[in-house]
Amino acid sequence: MVFSASLNLHPMFSLLPRSSLCTPNKLSLAFPQNYSNNNRNWSSISRRAYYTTTSSLLSEKFPKVGAQSTGPIAPAELIEVVKSAAQTGAQVVMDAVNKPRNITYKGLTDLVTETDKMSEAAILEVVKKNFKDHLILGEEGGIIGDSASDYLWCIDPLDGTTNFAHGYPSFAVSIGVLYRGSPAAASVVEFVGGPMCWNTRIFSATAGGGAFCNGQRIQVSATDQVERSLLVTGFGYDHDDAWSTNIELFKEFTDVSRGVRRLGAAAVDMCHVALGIVEAYWEYRLKPWDMAAGVLMVEEAGGRVTRMDGGQFCVFDRSVLVSNGVIHSKLLERIGPATEKLVSKGIDFSLWYKPEGYRADL
Repeated sequence: MVFSASLNLHPMFSLLPRSSLCTPNKLSLAFPQNYSNNNRNWSSISRRAYYTTTSSLLSEKFPKVGAQSTGPIAPAELIEVVKSAAQTGAQVVMDAVNKPRNITYKGLTDLVTETDKMSEAAILEVVKKNFKDHLILGEEGGIIGDSASDYLWCIDPLDGTTNFAHGYPSFAVSIGVLYRGSPAAASVVEFVGGPMCWNTRIFSATAGGGAFCNGQRIQVSATDQVERSLLVTGFGYDHDDAWSTNIELFKEFTDVSRGVRRLGAAAVDMCHVALGIVEAYWEYRLKPWDMAAGVLMVEEAGGRVTRMDGGQFCVFDRSVLVSNGVIHSKLLERIGPATEKLVSKGIDFSLWYKPEGYRADL
C-alpha cells in the first residue's frame, strides 16, 4: 500500500511537505575500554564526564527533538499534570486487565475498544480540568480543543492493544505534550508482570529536565558496538514494501547483534531504550501519539532520535530510529539506504499530518 497526497485524512488534519533526505556521516566516539554498566571502578564523576562529552558530540551530528522549553507553564507544573493524567488512564486499564477474558474474538475486541475509550475519557478529564485551552490529539477521539494553543497533547490511552487483549506484558498508557510542535513533557505508564502479578512503572521526562522511572533518573546504555547490542523493532498491520523492508532489516540485525525483539508497543520499546536495557528501536509508519512521549524519554536519558533515513525527526514523521546515541550512525549504515530505497520506489515518507491551524516550529 503506497501512501500519497491523495490519502483521505480527517478534515482537521493537513499534509505537510518534507525537505529532501539527508543521511549523516559516520560518527566516531572515544569510549572507555572494558567498560560495563556494573564496573564499579569507573566513578560516577567519570561517567558524567563521558556522557557530557558524548552528548555534546552527538548534538552536533543529530539535532535535538525536544522543545527548547516548556513555554509559559513551569516544567514541574506541566509534568505533574501529565503524570496524573497517565496514571488516571492506567488505573482504568488496570481494572480491565484483571477482568476474565472472553474466549470469543468479539469479546476480546469489545474489551479492548471499551478500555481504550474509557482510558482516554479519564485522561481527557484530567487535562481539561487543568488546561482548558490546550489542543488534544487522542488516538480514539481525534482533535479536541483550541488549535491556536501552543500546546498539543498526544494521547495513546492503550499502546499495545493486542498484547493487552492477550494479557501479554508489553502495553502502556502514553502521553506526550508538544510545545509549538516539539516534545516538552511526557509520561508513560508501562504494565509489567503478567496475569496474577500485574504491576506498573512510571516513566516521565521534561525537555531539558532529564528522564525518570519511578522517580529515579535513568540513562541509556553505554554499549558502543552493534555486536553487543540488544535491539527492538516493530511492524505495522499493512504487509507492504515498508513491512517487507523491515523484515529484511530484522534478519540483518539478528545476524550481527545479540538479538532483535518485537514487543508490540512503541512507547514501551522507547522507554526500554531510555532505561538502558536495550540499545535501539526503529519502526515505520507510527503516529504522533505513538512517538511523542517515547522520543523525549530517550533524548532526556542521553540517547538520540532521527528518522530512519537519518534526517531530523519531528513527531509528525512516518519513521523513527532511537538509540543510545553511540551506535546510532552504525545502525543508519544499514537502515538509511534501505529507507532511501523505499522512497525511490514511491513510498511516501513526507510528514504525516498535524492539526489544522496548530502552530509548530518545524
